[in-house]
Amino acid sequence: MALESWIDLILCFILFLLFVYIFASVTITNLHKVYLAFHFSMMIWPYCQFAIRSAQDPIYQLFYVKLAFVDASLLTAGWIFFTILISGQSQFLKRKILMLLFIPAIISSLGVVLNPNGWFVLPVNGGYVERIYGPIFWINISILVIHAIVSLYIIYVALVSDQAPRIKHQVMYMLKGILAVTVFLMLDIFLNVVLDDYLPVIPGFTSLGIVISAIFFVITIHQDKVFDIVTIAHQDIIDTLEYGILVLDDHEKVVEINQALHPLLLMEAGDLFDMSGILPGSTVENANFLLRYRECPDEVAEIELWQPDVQLYIHIHAAPIMVNAVRVGRIITFQDMSELRRLIEETNHQNSILQERNESLIKVQEELFQTNRKLTKMAITDSLTGCYNRHYLTQQLESEVTKNREYRAPSTLILIDIDFFKAVNDRYGHLAGDAVICGTVEILQQTLRQDDILARYGGEEFIIYLPDTDESQALLLAEQLKANIEFNKMSIENVDQPVSVTISMGLLSINDFTARQPRDAAAYLSDLFKSVDEALYEAKDQGRNRIVSIRG
Repeated sequence: MALESWIDLILCFILFLLFVYIFASVTITNLHKVYLAFHFSMMIWPYCQFAIRSAQDPIYQLFYVKLAFVDASLLTAGWIFFTILISGQSQFLKRKILMLLFIPAIISSLGVVLNPNGWFVLPVNGGYVERIYGPIFWINISILVIHAIVSLYIIYVALVSDQAPRIKHQVMYMLKGILAVTVFLMLDIFLNVVLDDYLPVIPGFTSLGIVISAIFFVITIHQDKVFDIVTIAHQDIIDTLEYGILVLDDHEKVVEINQALHPLLLMEAGDLFDMSGILPGSTVENANFLLRYRECPDEVAEIELWQPDVQLYIHIHAAPIMVNAVRVGRIITFQDMSELRRLIEETNHQNSILQERNESLIKVQEELFQTNRKLTKMAITDSLTGCYNRHYLTQQLESEVTKNREYRAPSTLILIDIDFFKAVNDRYGHLAGDAVICGTVEILQQTLRQDDILARYGGEEFIIYLPDTDESQALLLAEQLKANIEFNKMSIENVDQPVSVTISMGLLSINDFTARQPRDAAAYLSDLFKSVDEALYEAKDQGRNRIVSIRG
């Protein structure tokens, strides 16, 4: 096989290495998944160019030609999307604008696939290694050029607008990437299509342009962390939360708004947010909140409002989004406190009735019972981290002890301790220590499975119950937990550098709850806690940041 046939494959392999680098070096979020899919489509073009020259059957050659040009349409559409995202020009994310851009690309791709009467491509000498392009090819190329022009226009709007230097720095990388793709594509068309009769085929032009543009993308993602705002805001559950979430950039433009906020605030991405517009009246409390919100954007501000028109108490909490100690936006949450207020007022009212009228005791107790059911969640969760508390886990495990006497299902306990946590408190303060605990819990919860139970054991110690999990499965999950914590970088307010910690873990595999005959469930559970605690201390004695496993 000639050397020219391998040029595109080598460029495809370089793209694959960049793909692996992004996958391994970032915390994968939904937006990163979209980019990885886009990056994968970049790899299709050079691979198809290699496959066209390698395949012997004209049918396969034609398939790869079609696949390459359909992929090119997807690439330019992806360029426009990420240009809008990185430049912060969310006003272009309108349905009509996107339809005008993507429908012609879809139609031209359909023409490429169908190739009616050979209007897209015709073979030369019975194969498609050398080929003749028809009018659909030029329509497809025209649409690609239009997409490139649109991307350049979006970049121009971003550069002339009042954007932060960080955004303009990202946009310049986008500009270099688009120019690279466009220039090499034009060279490819001019030298290998227009001048095909006069010059030998020179492979790899468009593939090289794609590689250069991908390098600029990787630099922007890794160096400027362009997806951090959405990473923080989404956490894969933004639209499932009961309270409203509003994500703003550093110019108070709406980046994201979840479904729960729409009944309270009619805004869309790209709108300019004005906090003073949602505060009724001009009370001293409102004025103090607005002053703190405007004058101290790097600090948390919160207020509780009564909205008489909708009969709601709304708690507003505004917090900065920090990336490398630089504020890149805000997250504002709107939590409906009306039910909690109602519960408090109802409880007080019933207590007054209880004192005045003893004969209404039964009725009041029933109403209090209904109220307490709604407060049960508050009683079983840890107030700092939001995960379960030790009391709840103990209750669950006592129930499991009884159940597993009959079914003998395997299960595992993992006791976790944050290494050198006292040093974090001593160096950064207790508020930073609380932030480290909460950040650690967040990573644990993201890694654990749906049926696993995470509870705060005490201080910086946490315990995990893994039902239906044997020792080998538990060790794999524990290793993943340890690695995710170790590589997690937490940005903490008033701390210049991201903070990272490690954890020590004691693992107790309970293969058979009837292996002993416990005096009762509580006593047996106490023995289990004691055993897993000993495993944890052994992990700490061995140097920390490790897992010690024992059997129950």
